Amino acid sequence: MQPPLRVYNTLTKQKEVFQPRNPPFVGMYVCGPTVYSDVHMGNVRTFISFDIIYRYLLHLGYKVRYVRNITDVGHLENDADEGDDKIAKKAKLENLEPMEIVQRYTNGFHNVMETFNTLPPSIEPSATGHLIEQIKMIERLIEKGFAYERNGSVYFDVLAYNQSNEYGKLSGRVLEDLYTYTRQLDGQEEKKNSYDFALWKKASPAHIMRWPSPWSDGYPGWHLECSVMSTKYLGEEFDIHGGGMDLKFPHHECEIAQCVGTHGKDPAKYWLHTNMLTVNGQKMSKSLGNSYLPHELISGSHELLDKGYSPMTVRFFMLQSHYASTLDFSNSALHAAQKGYFKMLNGLRVSRELKRAEDESIAINEKAVKQINQICDNCYRAMNDDFNTAQTIAHLFNLLKKINSIHTGGLEVAAIDQATFDRMQSTYQSFVTKVLGLKEENAADKNGLISSLLKIYNEAKSAKDYDKVDEIRNELKAQGIIIKDMKHGVEWALEE
Repeated sequence: MQPPLRVYNTLTKQKEVFQPRNPPFVGMYVCGPTVYSDVHMGNVRTFISFDIIYRYLLHLGYKVRYVRNITDVGHLENDADEGDDKIAKKAKLENLEPMEIVQRYTNGFHNVMETFNTLPPSIEPSATGHLIEQIKMIERLIEKGFAYERNGSVYFDVLAYNQSNEYGKLSGRVLEDLYTYTRQLDGQEEKKNSYDFALWKKASPAHIMRWPSPWSDGYPGWHLECSVMSTKYLGEEFDIHGGGMDLKFPHHECEIAQCVGTHGKDPAKYWLHTNMLTVNGQKMSKSLGNSYLPHELISGSHELLDKGYSPMTVRFFMLQSHYASTLDFSNSALHAAQKGYFKMLNGLRVSRELKRAEDESIAINEKAVKQINQICDNCYRAMNDDFNTAQTIAHLFNLLKKINSIHTGGLEVAAIDQATFDRMQSTYQSFVTKVLGLKEENAADKNGLISSLLKIYNEAKSAKDYDKVDEIRNELKAQGIIIKDMKHGVEWALEE
């Protein structure tokens, strides 16, 4: 029996045994993108990380409702800003409707997610599709004394909330810290306290994206949409809420306050946060000029890159670090990830081709059987330890050593009992493809072409046409593919 799944809960600051509220059903909400710009690699890391969590929960047999929102109301940087939001600003510059901008970048986001082989969420609601529900939540917060209206705008009353609840329990902030954080902002006059945050903002005359409400023509605050959509589709109490660590404060802190203020309950049982990206030890940011866009990383067009790396190489690279750890990009690390990805994919092909036949003359190798089962157990132990993909990959490579040993004849396949053989294959294949979400890129075309070339290679070898043999070897090697002359025939592999 496998050990229980444990997750690090940001709310309690400790690892906890994962116990869904209503097993086998799991509700998971992840803050999605604001669709006014291209997806950056920090987004990619977050969504790949929660894709792994989603995949592994499904692998364990849970029925998961995965909700990831689309923020199609562009928000101001803070409550004091005037003018257009970011979506409307871009729409003005390009002479487009704001929703054309929304659709373009939503499509782009979906394309990037598909490129990196992430599963689509169960539900992908949008902020503009839930304005009625957002207005209703504001009304309830006003009724309960946790919000107030000023000049057509509505603010959450943090001080009133904190009298009976704890604002800041997720991030560890206290009101004195919040005062210091917010006092430098201009335009705080209409708030009771500088750290109060907007639930609804009255739109200025120049603001394009605006909707009617009981208080003014305006638009909802940034934090409100996630509180509304998470509880609408997952219930007032659900299991997992996730996002990047940059959302811990103020976004997730405000979400908790809104939900507790409205429903009297903490919305999520477990809060999970992914960590930031660095490049050669420096924080990845536009201001430092070291921020890659996905297409730059794949094409190699960024000046800091020696070459481009395939989407699955990038995915494998990200999985070599725990989701809550800092991940450092460098050419050497990406190159090493490419070799590791190729090695894992070569093993996947070998594993699929392995067959076992009974041979009564060969005794079962009890030591090898025990080792293989132990490695399979270790794969689960690693993932059960807060979804530790880095350790899981290490155990999969250990399992691959056994697979290759059988493949090359170092370990007789008949010396492994059928149940262990089947478990070895299913564990390796399911973890690589279904849990880690790795796949062979352009596999169909590649396999057809290589099979044809190997046929010509064998014919040339039989005819002792060694010039032709060398020509085919060199041609494939130039494409990153090597030919292996094995005892049982000719094989190919990605060059590691």
